[in-house]
Amino acid sequence: MPAIQMALSRNYPNPKLLRNLMCYLHRSKSSLRLWEEDVNTEIKLKIEKHWSNVVLNQPSNNFKKKTHYILPMFPYPSGNLHMGHVRVYSISDTLARFQQLNGKNCIHPIGWDAFGLPAENAAIERNIPPHTWTETNINSMKTQLQQLGFNFNWEREISTCDPSYYKWTQFIFLKLFEKGLAYQSKEQVNWDPVDKTVLADEQVDDLGCSWRSGAKVEKKYLTQWFIKTTKFAKDLFDGLDSEELENWKDIINLQKHWIGECDGVSVTFKLSVNNQVKTFDVWTSEPYKFIHGNFLTMSPRHPLIHELKCHMSNSLTCHNPVTNRDLPIYITDDAIYPIGKDVSIACSIFDTDDNNTAVSLNIPVSNEQYEINVDGENQKAINIAINKNVGGHFVSSKLKDWLISRQRYWGTPIPIVHCEKCGVVPVPYEELPVQLPKSDSHKSGIQTLDKIDEWVNCKCPKCQSNARRETDTMDTFVDSSWYYYRFLDPANQEMPFSVENVRNQMPVDIYIGGKEHAVLHLYYARFMSYFFNSLGWTPKKEPFKKLVVQGMVMGQSYKLKTSGKYVPPEQVEKVGNEYKEISTGELVLTQWEKMSKSKYNGENPERLLSTYGCDTTRLLILADVPPATPRRWSDATLPGVLNWQHRLWMTIREFLKHRNNNVAHSITSEEFNKYERKIWESRNYFIATTTYHYKYTQKLSVGISRLQSLTSVLRNKIPPEVVAKSKEFERALSDLIIMLAPVTPHFCSELWAGFLLAPNRICDSQNIIDWSKTVLEQKWPKVDDDFELSFLCKVDGADRCELKIKARDLSNLSHEKALQIMLNEDSVKKRLKTDIHRTKFELYPDCRAILHIFPKKKQKVAQVDEGVA
Repeated sequence: MPAIQMALSRNYPNPKLLRNLMCYLHRSKSSLRLWEEDVNTEIKLKIEKHWSNVVLNQPSNNFKKKTHYILPMFPYPSGNLHMGHVRVYSISDTLARFQQLNGKNCIHPIGWDAFGLPAENAAIERNIPPHTWTETNINSMKTQLQQLGFNFNWEREISTCDPSYYKWTQFIFLKLFEKGLAYQSKEQVNWDPVDKTVLADEQVDDLGCSWRSGAKVEKKYLTQWFIKTTKFAKDLFDGLDSEELENWKDIINLQKHWIGECDGVSVTFKLSVNNQVKTFDVWTSEPYKFIHGNFLTMSPRHPLIHELKCHMSNSLTCHNPVTNRDLPIYITDDAIYPIGKDVSIACSIFDTDDNNTAVSLNIPVSNEQYEINVDGENQKAINIAINKNVGGHFVSSKLKDWLISRQRYWGTPIPIVHCEKCGVVPVPYEELPVQLPKSDSHKSGIQTLDKIDEWVNCKCPKCQSNARRETDTMDTFVDSSWYYYRFLDPANQEMPFSVENVRNQMPVDIYIGGKEHAVLHLYYARFMSYFFNSLGWTPKKEPFKKLVVQGMVMGQSYKLKTSGKYVPPEQVEKVGNEYKEISTGELVLTQWEKMSKSKYNGENPERLLSTYGCDTTRLLILADVPPATPRRWSDATLPGVLNWQHRLWMTIREFLKHRNNNVAHSITSEEFNKYERKIWESRNYFIATTTYHYKYTQKLSVGISRLQSLTSVLRNKIPPEVVAKSKEFERALSDLIIMLAPVTPHFCSELWAGFLLAPNRICDSQNIIDWSKTVLEQKWPKVDDDFELSFLCKVDGADRCELKIKARDLSNLSHEKALQIMLNEDSVKKRLKTDIHRTKFELYPDCRAILHIFPKKKQKVAQVDEGVA
């Protein structure tokens, strides 16, 4: 840290105040004045060093502005950034800077998903404690993120392995426990014999092997902790149809497929054996059976049967809480079970299949006959279950509750005490956090909490007798299921967050991350937000408004055709249209795959930073393809980006040259005005289209291509006199630099500073631009009121009419007025063969408008085939 910043930090301990003061001090930085030299990597690195404090200390906490929450998924601290990190944080930083230029108070936080198996295994391999390994990696990755110029709100930084964070994860667990949503149950689980822990189904591949160790997974019956996410399944399913969700696209289908059609109801039954009371859930798509059912069937594979060691021929009796009557359970595989279930409630009086099951198993049934109102009895059963708090919630048969137990050391301790007298006892809130004990026994192999007697042995919070702490830790998905709320209130010492501090800042405006997290993590995060809403902690259920799904960064790999062995690219040569291994001449196959060290197709961001600089790296990762598309990484794309930066540098150089020299009159005023008009039209068009893709589609690559096009306009044989005297050229060039600044903040800061060296800036006198501020503090350019924007009409999905409407009129266009205008157009009227079924109007102020018209479908007339005589 520079000496001045260290001195300031002593007098200004408030990080927000210090940040703003530092920005003020650095705002007056001037150009490096290297314009006579051709831009190269050395100059770019000088620029980045020169402007780094301005770029990293851009003020963002003006609470008079409207809040805009940009959230990238926080990283696991592995020690080094990979290209996937570079991509996701380049996207989020660009969008955050764009929103700030649009006058928003942008929240752009970062933290660390720091618990979990990979960190613990890595620490064991190195004979160091997991917390030491994790802290070292966090420091390393934080430095790399800052080298890339990402303007995160570091004052909001959190780490899930910090007791000040997981205290509140434990607090939330206790709230779930209070509401009956966290419970312990014996279940058949996936056991990794190498990593010695339970794995979720999705952590096991199609071959039945562990995602981490590669070991063949074993099936075991273990008592585990679960969170009853199924209770919110119907709400979570229906919530996916909310109009508040923007740009979720196929993620909605992925989420719905995971949750499943919530076409049945679950109720918790009780069973007493040998003075033990056990509970189990019964699901049926016909809730009336909870009232009129006369027996249950249960598979011998049911965990309860395994636990009680019941023989298949034995029958059990359970208590039905809906009717307060006992029902017999028959243990058999010869019954029809719902998908994903191994218990079923039967009603032999009204269900033919159930009656057939009873006959085949010699189950005595009543011959009593009576009629019921099925719909009425279904609702009655549901109401009874809900009122008695024993279930009644709609859920699919295949969806399981969330198994959160992990039998490893490096995770959030579950705040539960087991007492022989009192049973399962929650740790009192005032005793949180239950901290992980420090231990060096990891050096001898895998560490588990049950081996640390001084930590496990404790007193029961209720009766003060000897007891034992829960030794399972929580799955890291629990830590990451609510972090986006803590970012908004990281200093709160009374609650995980306060209602007041999140009320006007949620939902997250844009959530950015990989598609691989679009099912589980997103499901758990949505569940937790719905749970908070049920407690009255949050004003809305859905936590994320818009998703930007990031495609993987792919590298080209090479492997031998005969053995499939991967070989490094430097050992491969191209011979004609084929690739061959240099040493053997053996044929090599090439393909694009997810980057991996084992496939020799990775890219080290450090190489790019030292070779090209961070702005070029950011520009490279964002150009060419939109965020959702997989990015094929290759140095072959570098020339285009490097050439564009060179052209921008040359444009500023020539602008300064012509503004500083007396340029002779070489064109007529009429020709001058034609250039002015052309530049005016181009500037407005590219502002509109760039804004549209930055703000609405988040297709940053398309927005960048529009800026490249504007650059070409400004360099396409523009006479020196126009460069020297044109207001439109000056304004287009300044707007171009402003719009590129979110992507390449250091480079554009230098371009802007160079721009300020020019005398007689025409825009000065018109108050169009505040030249006293840095480029990162300017206002995002807007189209002129008189510029005509696109108003498109689609009929049944096909483009039918495009009109041009002045920007001032477009912004005030209503749905009703838009429909009226288009219905008067012949191209639309000709397409409408039937009445209108519905319409949809999309207005993007200062960009464009789209009217969708969906006609009613024609009724097909049935044709009678009279046959042939």
